Amino acid sequence: MTEKTEDTKDTKQNFSADVSRLLNIVANALYTNHDVFLRELISNAADACDKLRYQAIAKPELVSGDPDFRIHIYRNEGERTLTILDNGIGMSAKELSDHLGTIAHSGTAKMMEKAAKDKDSDPLKLIGQFGVGFYASYMVASHVTVISRKAGGKVCNAWESDGATGFTVRKATKEEEALLNGDRGTAIILNIKDEGSEFLILDKVEATVKQYSDHIDVPIYMVRPDDRNDADKPVNSASAIWQKSKSDVTKDEYTNFYKHITHGFDEPLMTSHWRAEGVIEFSSLLFIPTMRPWDLYDPGRKDSVKLYVRRVFISDNIEGMMYPWMRFVRGVVDSEDLPLNISRESLQYNPIIAKIRNAVTKRILSDLDKLSREDEPGFLTFWGQFGAAIKEGLYDAPEHRDAIFKICRFGSTADENKLTSLAEYVDRMKEGQKEIYYISGETIESLKTSPQIEGFKARGLEVLYFTDTIDDFWIQQASSYKDYTLRSVTKGQVDLTAFEKKEGREKTEEDQNKDFDNLISAMKETLREEIEDVVLSERLTDSAVCLIAPDSGVDIHMERVLKVQQKYVPTNKPVLEINPDHALIKKLASLTASSRGSTTGSADTGEMDP
Repeated sequence: MTEKTEDTKDTKQNFSADVSRLLNIVANALYTNHDVFLRELISNAADACDKLRYQAIAKPELVSGDPDFRIHIYRNEGERTLTILDNGIGMSAKELSDHLGTIAHSGTAKMMEKAAKDKDSDPLKLIGQFGVGFYASYMVASHVTVISRKAGGKVCNAWESDGATGFTVRKATKEEEALLNGDRGTAIILNIKDEGSEFLILDKVEATVKQYSDHIDVPIYMVRPDDRNDADKPVNSASAIWQKSKSDVTKDEYTNFYKHITHGFDEPLMTSHWRAEGVIEFSSLLFIPTMRPWDLYDPGRKDSVKLYVRRVFISDNIEGMMYPWMRFVRGVVDSEDLPLNISRESLQYNPIIAKIRNAVTKRILSDLDKLSREDEPGFLTFWGQFGAAIKEGLYDAPEHRDAIFKICRFGSTADENKLTSLAEYVDRMKEGQKEIYYISGETIESLKTSPQIEGFKARGLEVLYFTDTIDDFWIQQASSYKDYTLRSVTKGQVDLTAFEKKEGREKTEEDQNKDFDNLISAMKETLREEIEDVVLSERLTDSAVCLIAPDSGVDIHMERVLKVQQKYVPTNKPVLEINPDHALIKKLASLTASSRGSTTGSADTGEMDP
């Protein structure tokens, strides 16, 4: 089916507000990073070829007469232009307007607002979190013209802009249409400004292509299509990097490929490159970013692993390809087993996808465990950026729970300046301890002073700090580690009598309860609308009182989170624990006992106390 003929009129349009802000930052913040623009435009051209290669499986007529994909880069020294041309899928007039006049990424407006408000932020890093893409052209160009005909379409259109006053979409002239040298594709013509003059030097362009785009598996030529002959060789190696042996790929090649697929500026924190053989066969090249994507916790974010089948690009958004909690992983999976003639929508139900997901997850978690042992600073950088997302897997993927627990790290009362693993916690447990104690809250600083942990610390019992919101949720599903139950110190009664007791408690529990019976009764009566019960505390050593969630209720911090996020209305009241060794509690008990005694005496003599 061919594209419907479009009635393309010369229409001047304004950039969306997001694009205007982005162009302003590109022009002012990326001035010294000119090489980036060529990397971005070549990546876009390669993606256009990949998309058409996939569509041609079902519609071979789209590439009939010109089945070989390629990219051409050439200059016109007299007109000071540099052209990047591909014979990929191309764009219609509407797509030119939609793709080049707006930023489609959800949440980009908020990102740009943050960049505008935060004067101390690094614009380069902010842009690097979602990529500059096509707009990088304006780092070196004063004017950009895009000529494009969509594969199967009849109309060739042009988009042009100076990057400041909006853009125009119109029908291409015959001269412009001739630039495509075929029935499809896109040509981007950059009018190079003085600051970008080095990109009119072919040696500079060639060196940049080799440095950043050698891995692109579409051949890149440095001549016009009509000037090319059989002797011409592509500038790049034009081979799929993930199909190579690890020993044949350099660190720079990995980094450049990572930047190609992420459109970012950071370097990969971890690279995982391997080939799976056996029941299923696939090649995989996956990366853990150094910087957290700005939309990591956006509910609409999808995973960003590209799926290929025998080197044919299928999609970068196959549902079920990666677990949601692995959504920060970037890279490529190339399957030998999936059929090429299956729709993208049907792929998510193919059992091979689930097997690939399981194998990839095992490998990534294993590599992260290895990183934690061999490069602790690097692992802690990873955990600080992505630990909260990883912990989502504790309730989402029980089949991988043991491997996830292995790499989980938490703050701890054992060393408040260092994160600890559950295995290290267990190694430090006191003799006879059967539970792993934790407390959840906003920050470690706020939890350090929580009265609920006093009795545990006094007895040498380590307490873990849970400071991510997700901690309150995964603990509902994954409440044990090996043979040990994870126990909140802010919920339910605890019995610490098996451990060393604090000095000074010489009375039996029964005698001590009698000393405070009157006070407890008075508190229950006075606070009956606010609390469920009043009990003597095993937890407290320095503080006078603390609140505890009842055994049947929701934990203290979890309740606060639910109130904010889900308008939760508590069905249980908290328990008030009092410290029988605290001077204030002792005084209150004495006053209450005296008051009760006076009241009794007055009744015996027939007199009333005032």
